[in-house]
Amino acid sequence: MFAPLDNIEPHLATGKVRILAVAGEKRLPSLPNVPTAAEAGLPNFRVEPWYGLVAPAGTPKEIIAKLNGEIGKALAQSDVIKKIEKQGMEPATATPQEFATLIRTGLVFWGKVIKDAGIKPIE
Repeated sequence: MFAPLDNIEPHLATGKVRILAVAGEKRLPSLPNVPTAAEAGLPNFRVEPWYGLVAPAGTPKEIIAKLNGEIGKALAQSDVIKKIEKQGMEPATATPQEFATLIRTGLVFWGKVIKDAGIKPIE
């Protein structure tokens, strides 16, 4: 199962759930003894969750820049950082161009996973 860390935390404390590995490229600072999937024997396995904000096509670049700057400020606040880290993630910012590349790369990657696995939509 893949789940945000804060969702399974109560079960970790009781011992009902044990984390076998984290799916990202690096170990989590909050779980330094839990290996990455690569360290656990899945060298090409890496899935990192992310959240982002998108705007409608044609939104003026000045508005995009303003939103990006304000989001960066919010992500630098200690209470926001703590909430994100509690989920087992690390706060990060990107330029609009970097974020667009992340989305495009993800579409290609997951499109291939879906095609290779023969996954079809439920009708």
